[in-house]
Amino acid sequence: MNHMIGLIIEGTVAILLVITIGYCMVLERRLRRLRADEESLRAVIAELITATEIADRAIGGLKVTVRECDQNLGERLRAAERFSASIEAQLAAGDEVLRRLSQIAAASRPVPPVVPSAQPGEPGAAGASAQSTLAAAQALVERARTRTGDRAA
Repeated sequence: MNHMIGLIIEGTVAILLVITIGYCMVLERRLRRLRADEESLRAVIAELITATEIADRAIGGLKVTVRECDQNLGERLRAAERFSASIEAQLAAGDEVLRRLSQIAAASRPVPPVVPSAQPGEPGAAGASAQSTLAAAQALVERARTRTGDRAA
């Protein structure tokens, strides 16, 4: 019986050793896959680090470009505001010149001949009175021009 118990124990140990060897083979396959995955994971991590560095440099370049654009646009905006103010002043001066030229042109028109005015109470007396007033005003303007011309000469 002693031999039998020893044989059972040795058989059990042999079976356990076979199961252990089988399990070790399974673990070894899993470890190989894990190591292969680890190598591919390291490659992916290296690629991510490289991509991150490239992205950081690109972001830095974009920041510099944005600053330059902001400065350039600011300068252009200030120049446009100066030009706008200059054009506005020139338009105002042009309007003033046009107004003066209109006055000169209106003053230099020939005076229409004076029509004898109608007596008050006659038909057309109001129109004739207005025409005589206009003729008198134009004659006054002409005399003032000749006096001013005499002083200027």
